[in-house]
Amino acid sequence: MAADIPLGDRLDDDDYPAYTMGRAAEMLGTTPGFLRAIGEARLITPLRSEGGHRRYSRYQLRIAARARELVDRGTPIEAACRIVILEDQLEEAQRINAEHHHTPADNPT
Repeated sequence: MAADIPLGDRLDDDDYPAYTMGRAAEMLGTTPGFLRAIGEARLITPLRSEGGHRRYSRYQLRIAARARELVDRGTPIEAACRIVILEDQLEEAQRINAEHHHTPADNPT
């Protein structure tokens, strides 16, 4: 399926699983074990290549980087994952709330 999408479009897609576990860990300055741990805590779920290898998207790396910041400050990994999940849920709720407050009915012409 990915072969049907032009390479440029895949590289611009924040959700495209472009990074191997080793490359993702290197980019984050962490270990593959950290990525496995946040996967086990259900913060991110990497896609799997045909060979079964974990692959990460840019969006997932941003989420992992936020968790790493918290862990580096002394937050236990499970708590860091929960905090990031709650932050993400809050951001989504705020986005939805903003959409509801800016409906076309609010702006009569």
